[in-house]
Amino acid sequence: MAPVKRVLFVCVENSNRSQMAEAFARLHGGDRVQALSAGSRPSGRINPKAVRFMGELGHDLSTHVSKSLDDVDGAFDAVITMGCGDECPWIPSPRREDWALPDPRDLDDDGYRAVRDEIQRRVKHLLDTL
Repeated sequence: MAPVKRVLFVCVENSNRSQMAEAFARLHGGDRVQALSAGSRPSGRINPKAVRFMGELGHDLSTHVSKSLDDVDGAFDAVITMGCGDECPWIPSPRREDWALPDPRDLDDDGYRAVRDEIQRRVKHLLDTL
């Protein structure tokens, strides 16, 4: 059996993009991945839009918590940043990617769904190539 891969998704507030990515990685990665998410300046809450739009796909984010990068430790097989630029500190990993995705926080419903669906597509690709 292959070792479990550890993946960290990072954005500024850890309330939208990185939370959705973590949920998709857990869903599609199953037992072969340990997915975590964190923020450089966590908001302390999950955006209600993230809860609602992930709920449309059957994922419950209402129990998730916005976490700080200070709360995350250990080595990661992949670190994915999501458009946080200089606010995302360097976290060593053999695989690093920046998914320059817009923060969907202020987008309309269709825009939010488009970002959510793009995150799911990218997470699936990431898992296929880990």
